[in-house]
Amino acid sequence: MVYTDILYEKRDGVAVVTMNRPEVLNAFRAQTVEEMIEAFQDAWADRDIGAVILTGSGERAFCTGGDQSIREEGGYQGKPALSDVGIDVEDLHRLIRDIPKTVIAAVNGYAIGGGHVLHVVCDLTIAAEHAIFGQVGPKVGSFDPGFGTAYLARVVGEKKAREIWLLCRRYSAVEAKEMGLVNKIVPKEQLMDEALTWAKEAAAMSPTAVKFVKASFNMDTEHIRGIGNLGIRGLALYYGTEESLEGRNAFLERRKPDFTKFRK
Repeated sequence: MVYTDILYEKRDGVAVVTMNRPEVLNAFRAQTVEEMIEAFQDAWADRDIGAVILTGSGERAFCTGGDQSIREEGGYQGKPALSDVGIDVEDLHRLIRDIPKTVIAAVNGYAIGGGHVLHVVCDLTIAAEHAIFGQVGPKVGSFDPGFGTAYLARVVGEKKAREIWLLCRRYSAVEAKEMGLVNKIVPKEQLMDEALTWAKEAAAMSPTAVKFVKASFNMDTEHIRGIGNLGIRGLALYYGTEESLEGRNAFLERRKPDFTKFRK
């Protein structure tokens, strides 16, 4: 596959997947997700690969979620996708969780919205000191009905997860580490070296043991996948409403959304 939206390379038994749309803070579209899915499938099939690093291009952002500039009624426009919302991101979440190899998020800036969900579903997260974490769904007329909410509560606790989603605040790398979202913080110039060190250490482990360890961890939260499948269909319907479009339009127009008339 010829990649246009990501960079994909392999180094010493480690696959590195880099979201490469820095002009939009690595926001993803259907093409981006399709390419990431293909890269993770390749890393899964390659017996020389023992771990995967997921990161973003540049120093400003890891990923800021779905590209709002191409969101329309019913979902995201562009390349056809199987998902009702036009982006097969739930399939990407499944791959990150199910691949029998350690997946490390190297967060090099903003991890916001759907980008925040991506790092949450990775096995480990290493953050640069300037990294910023948070959710924006209720601000832009969107939400994550699966791993981004229910699984997040397993990671940081119910109260903190509700705070993240219901207030849409932003959190520093230090705050993220304190709540259990981040494993380690390093200076930005050391981020990839540190991620590679962790990935090589993980790749040296017994592959069969890692396969069972990940499956065992996932088993306890696997029901969330079904919740997500149901919820994503509701999200597609919500995207077609005036309320959801008010959030999207306000974001694109750089103004505060006004949802007051929808509070019935």
